[in-house]
Amino acid sequence: MTKMHILNKKESTLLFLNRIHKLSDNFNSKNIIRFSSILIFIMLFVSSNKVLAQNNGSLSATGSSGTNVGTTAAAFLEIGAGARAQAMGGAYTAITQDATAMYWNTAGIGRLPGFEITFSHINWILDTKYDYFGIVKPINDIFSVGANITSFGVGEQPVRTVQLEGGTGEFYTAQDVAIGVSFALNLTDRFSFGINAKYINQRIWHSSATGFAIDVGGLYLTQLKGLQLGFSISNFGTDMKMSGRDLLNVVDPDIINEGVTNIPVDYKTGSFVLPLLFRFGVSYKLILSSISSEMTFAVDLLKPNNDKESVNLGMEYLIFKTIALRAGYRSLFLNGNTGGLSLGFGLSLTPLRSKFEVTVDYAYVDLGLLNSVHNFGLNFRF
Repeated sequence: MTKMHILNKKESTLLFLNRIHKLSDNFNSKNIIRFSSILIFIMLFVSSNKVLAQNNGSLSATGSSGTNVGTTAAAFLEIGAGARAQAMGGAYTAITQDATAMYWNTAGIGRLPGFEITFSHINWILDTKYDYFGIVKPINDIFSVGANITSFGVGEQPVRTVQLEGGTGEFYTAQDVAIGVSFALNLTDRFSFGINAKYINQRIWHSSATGFAIDVGGLYLTQLKGLQLGFSISNFGTDMKMSGRDLLNVVDPDIINEGVTNIPVDYKTGSFVLPLLFRFGVSYKLILSSISSEMTFAVDLLKPNNDKESVNLGMEYLIFKTIALRAGYRSLFLNGNTGGLSLGFGLSLTPLRSKFEVTVDYAYVDLGLLNSVHNFGLNFRF
């Protein structure tokens, strides 16, 4: 008969501490960081869907056709930065290999190999202009910082009134600006997290609106070589409301009876939410070593608060790391939209085999009934 040994209180405590010690050896700092990264990703994904649901609920009364198109402020934030991204149909959340990542997915700047400057220009519809400037500096292998400016506007236009349809002799301008600062952290060798905080201003003549917002993003490099996952939440911030002296006027409260003097009034405008957008993207890079080229395929799923869900598709064929041919399609499965086919190319040059690299990009984007637009980009990497 086997004799059983009953542990006393001291022996039980020592055994328990020994097991805890073994567990702590296995659960090292790298595992803690990996676990934290996954937890952050899940929390942001869940919270973003809750926020979008709340925003869609608050706007539902304003849309009569099932969408909320035209019910948000600062529409210029939806255009998109960079000729490369535009040529690939805006399917850029899981790619983000340049400074325009501060727009598409801020986490991407954490993977940049060096100091980078980017500029892009779009001749937008109705003689409007869209410009984006960004600069990124990796501090070390873990931390990167950046700054960006987005500008959208139209040149001088004549001021017309009901009484003076030909013009008063005055001219007005309209200008939208967003100024942002970004940072990204490589929490592990595969997962990056980034935030872009921005100040937003819309102005037309003497009236303006101001707001603040943040963009949050994550980028995950899977163990399958070439496969990347990304997500971003854009334009989460304050409402915007126009004010200014253009809203001041003098009216006669009683035009029938005489003797009533005109009184000054200040027209009050309503508040509008920002165009909140959740993106989830997948990209896959296929290396074709036999001919020194590579193919990149990308898909983005979009869930905005002012429209229905849609899909963006993009692809790029890179030859000798110098010439890139691109194509894409934006707003797939969205009826009555202004999305469509996009095409483009890029040329990268490295003078005298130095670390300095300059890239020139072009994109043609079809906007359906709004015709087409042309996007030009210039990127410097040191």
